[in-house]
Amino acid sequence: MALLLCLETATRNCSVALVRDGQVIAVREHAEEGYTHAEKLHVFIEDVLQEAGVLASELNAVAVSKGPGSYTGLRIGVSAAKGLCYALQIPLISVSTLQILAHATSVDEGYIIPLIDARRMEVYTAVFDAYGKPLSAVEAMILSETSFEAWPGPCTFVGDCLPKAKTVLSQPRFQFLEAITFPSAQTMAELAATLYQEKQFEDVAYFEPFYLKNFMVNP
Repeated sequence: MALLLCLETATRNCSVALVRDGQVIAVREHAEEGYTHAEKLHVFIEDVLQEAGVLASELNAVAVSKGPGSYTGLRIGVSAAKGLCYALQIPLISVSTLQILAHATSVDEGYIIPLIDARRMEVYTAVFDAYGKPLSAVEAMILSETSFEAWPGPCTFVGDCLPKAKTVLSQPRFQFLEAITFPSAQTMAELAATLYQEKQFEDVAYFEPFYLKNFMVNP
């Protein structure tokens, strides 16, 4: 039986889940306007281990959301994951943040399109089929009325910037699932378990988050 710790810190949602054979057995998460991941992440890790009655030494691997997303959030999550993997001598698994969002829903037809806020009218996005399989590369896109014209048919959007997306994406074929706002460690469970079974592990020493864009400091 595989026991995995899943960490998701790419957005304002600080989320930790303990997963046994693809099933979530304990979870802690909280989303705030400000980023409090540095304070909450390790507390949440301790909480889920205690709730499940397991020791960190029993973990088989740690899975972390690799981005794109918040630079600071990704650094905190990946640093914690690498530290645990190094100390426990267990594998590191990385999961696309956009795929985690896409995996949170399913549609009968068309496309699932996660949108992660990248400030102003820019988003991080990719296109997935109705079953959550990626169909396009991840990109940073400035939203406009012509966005996603290359993908005819129904498009279902999820993510943390749907209100601003609605101001330009107004075609009748566009649907917005506002209930799915942030990626969650709970949704990582099945994806991480599959990657563990396939032994798709990262190099703990050299793995870096997928920032997509360079870090910018506001003047």
